[in-house]
Amino acid sequence: MKALIQRVSQASVTVDDLVVGEIGAGILLFLGVEKHDSEDVALRLLDKVLRYRVFADEDGKMNKSLADVKGGLLVVSQFTLVAETRKGLRPSFSAGVSPEYGEKIYSYFLRQAKSRHANVSSGRFGADMKVALLNDGPVTFMLEI
Repeated sequence: MKALIQRVSQASVTVDDLVVGEIGAGILLFLGVEKHDSEDVALRLLDKVLRYRVFADEDGKMNKSLADVKGGLLVVSQFTLVAETRKGLRPSFSAGVSPEYGEKIYSYFLRQAKSRHANVSSGRFGADMKVALLNDGPVTFMLEI
């Protein structure tokens, strides 16, 4: 499972000209599900996302987590994160999962996130989404479990 996280001042997801998810300051998380992923993997990744220290403390050091600052979490499914890009000029998606399994794990991740964190929003699985964000820093990390 891969998560590209960005510390943002704000972020939103629009589907068919309708905003379906938005947050203020927090983390925008693009989530990619791979063949070996399970609910257990999703829980481990969620724990890491909520506790990963990307926010500044009183001394300006990245020592605070999303849970510490009680920021927003915007979760967006992104199949292209699992692409193999080392060879050639066209991505391979052989590490990806079926849309049905991807949606199952994505939905599980989202339910668990909402049960553990107060401010969670999301995109719409499988939809053509427009994502707007204001990256704060910029701060961007790839987390893999």
